[in-house]
Amino acid sequence: MKRFLDRLLGGRLLLVLIVSFSLVATLTVGVFALATSRVIGNYLAAAENKRVARDMDLADAFYQSKLNEIAAITHRLSLDHWVNHHLPGAIHNRADALAAIDQQITNKIAVLALGGTHFIAVVDNNGEILVGRVLSAEGELSPVINGGNWGELPIIIEVLSSGESKSSTEVIPVGFLEQVGLEVQAFVTLFETPKAADEPYDSREGTAGLALTGVSPLKNQGGHVVGAVVAAYLINNDFTLVDRIKEVAGVDTVTIFFGDLRVSTNVMTEERERAVGTRVSKEVFEVVLEEGQTYVGNAFVVNQMYITQYEPLRDHAGDVVGILYVGALQSTFQALVETFQNQVILIALVCIVLASVIAVPIARLITRPIASLVEANRQLAQGNMAVQVQATGEGELAILGRSFNKMANTLQQTQQELLQKEKLASMGQLAAGIAHEINNPLGTILLFSDVMFKEADKDDPRRDDLNMIISETKRCQLIVANLLNFARQQDVLAQQTDVFLLMDQTIKGFEQHPTFKDIEVIREYSPDLPLIQADPGQLQQVFVNLITNAAEAMEDGGTLTISTRPIEDQSIEIKFTDTGSGIPKEDLHKIFTPFYTTKVLGKGTGLGLSIVYGIIKMHRGQIAVQSKIWEGTTFTITLPMRLPASVTDSANESAV
Repeated sequence: MKRFLDRLLGGRLLLVLIVSFSLVATLTVGVFALATSRVIGNYLAAAENKRVARDMDLADAFYQSKLNEIAAITHRLSLDHWVNHHLPGAIHNRADALAAIDQQITNKIAVLALGGTHFIAVVDNNGEILVGRVLSAEGELSPVINGGNWGELPIIIEVLSSGESKSSTEVIPVGFLEQVGLEVQAFVTLFETPKAADEPYDSREGTAGLALTGVSPLKNQGGHVVGAVVAAYLINNDFTLVDRIKEVAGVDTVTIFFGDLRVSTNVMTEERERAVGTRVSKEVFEVVLEEGQTYVGNAFVVNQMYITQYEPLRDHAGDVVGILYVGALQSTFQALVETFQNQVILIALVCIVLASVIAVPIARLITRPIASLVEANRQLAQGNMAVQVQATGEGELAILGRSFNKMANTLQQTQQELLQKEKLASMGQLAAGIAHEINNPLGTILLFSDVMFKEADKDDPRRDDLNMIISETKRCQLIVANLLNFARQQDVLAQQTDVFLLMDQTIKGFEQHPTFKDIEVIREYSPDLPLIQADPGQLQQVFVNLITNAAEAMEDGGTLTISTRPIEDQSIEIKFTDTGSGIPKEDLHKIFTPFYTTKVLGKGTGLGLSIVYGIIKMHRGQIAVQSKIWEGTTFTITLPMRLPASVTDSANESAV
C-alpha cells in the first residue's frame, strides 16, 4: 500500500491529482447539500411559519395598541367637563372658551405614551376646526389651529351622522393635511421598484397620508351631536411605531404600506437608508390589496433573505387601504441544521467513497494537456522558437501553458535582439575602420579645394565647381563623424538624472530652430517621476535624434506630444508622439538598421535611430515604435530606474 501511495503521489501527475481531488470535493459537497436539504426541508418550513406568525401577532398587537390609544384620547376628551362646558362658546368663537378647550387638548397631546406625530382637534357639527394642535415626533407642539374644515372626511361624516365613536386606519387626503401643516411630512417620493405593479393601488399615494384615526362625538344635554373630537397619528415618514415594534417585540423588520407604497419602515436599502417610497411586489399586491388575503412567503430584502408575512389594513368602512408587513431573517433557522449532524456525517462518508472512485478517470483526462506541453518543450529544445501550446481556461495547467508560450516568445525576442546587437557591433567596427581611413583624405581634399576657391577670381567659372566640392566634402565629414559616434557606443557614465530637466533643456535648444516654427510641443509629464540612473549626455543624444526626426516628419507643422510615467516603481516610460507623415508598415522592422533611412537623398545618413537603439540597449532599456501613414508615429522608451551593478561598475572603470 505504501509503495502504491509513493508512486501515486511522487510522479508527474501530482498537480493533476490535486485538481482531481478538488473536483471530487466539489461533487461531495453538492451531494451533501442535496441530501441535507431534503432531510431538513419539512422541519424548517414548519419552524419558519411559526416564527413569522408570532412576529405578525406581536406587530398587530402593537398596532392595535396604538390605535386604541388614539381612540381613548378622543373618548376622554369627548367626556371632558371643560370641553363640553365651553363648546357652545367655542362655536360662537369666544376667546375664553377656545383657550379652555385648547388647554385640555394640550394636556392630552403632551402625555402620549408612544410618541410620534399626532393631531388632535375639536370640530363642530359641520366639521369646522374650532381648536387643534399638532405634536411632532420630536415633541414640538405647533401653534394653536383655529381654522379649516374636515367635514368631508368619511370617518367624521360617519360619526357626526351616527353619533357613535369610530377608530381605524384612514387615508387623509392632502387637502386636509395642508390645513394643519402636515402635507410636507406626508409627502413620499415614489421610486421605480422592480417587480411592482404597473400602476399604484391608490392614485393618492405619495401625497395623502395614512393615519391611525379616532373620532368621538360631542353631544349637548339633549343628546344631539354638536361636534366631535378628532385624533390622528400620521404614519407617513414617522418611524416611531415600526422601530418600537422591532426593538420591543424582537421583530427583524416591520413596514407599514399606504396602498402598495412603503410610508414607514425599518427596512434599509444598500445605501443604509430607509426604503420609504419603494413599492410592494405585484404578487403581494394581488393577494393582499386586491383579494384582501394574508400573504406568507420568502423574499430577498435588500441584501438578505427574509421570511415575510403581509396583512391587509382596513378603514372604518372595511375597505383595504394599506398593508402591515413583518419579516424574519432566514439565517436564524440555519442553527436547526445541527440537529441533523449524525445524518450529515453518514452522507459525507458515502460521498467521499464515491469521489475516490471518480478521481481515477478524471486524472487520465487531465494528463492530455501535459503531454502536449512536453512535446512543445521538446521542439523548443531543438530550436523551434515559434512553437506554442493551446492554453484554454483559467486552471493551473492553462496558466502553465500560457507561461510556456510567454517563455518561448521571450526567447525568440531575445534571439532577435542578440542578432541585432551583433549586427550593430559588426557595423560599428566596420564604420570605425572606414571613418579613420576616409577622414584624412577628406581633410586634404577640403584643404586644397578651399585654397583653390579663395585663389580663384570672382568671375572664374570653376568657383561654382569648387564650392560644390567644399560643400559635399563637409557633408562627407559629417557622415564620417556620425560613423565615429556610432562606433564609439561603449560606456554608460551613469549618474542620478532628472529626466524632466534634461528633456526641457533639449526642447529649449530647438525652440528657435526654423524647423520648429509651426510645431506645438505638448508636455505630459507625470508629477511623481523619480530620478533615474543614466548617462545624461547619451540620453540627450537620444532625445535630440527623436525630436529632430519628429520635426522633419511634420514639414507643414503639427503637434509633438512628449509624455512620461513611472511603471510599478521599477522603470519609467517616455513617449514621443508626432502627427507627421508616418512610416510604412513594411519599413517598421528596418528603422533601427544602420544606414537605413526614409528621408530623401542627402538629408540623412540612416545612423540616428541605430545610435538611439544602441544607447537604449546599453541602459538596459527597450524602445518600440508604432506608426500609421498620414496619422503619425510614436516612439516608446522604457528605462530602468536603477542600472545593474555590472553597467555602473563598467562605467566607473572606464572613467578611471
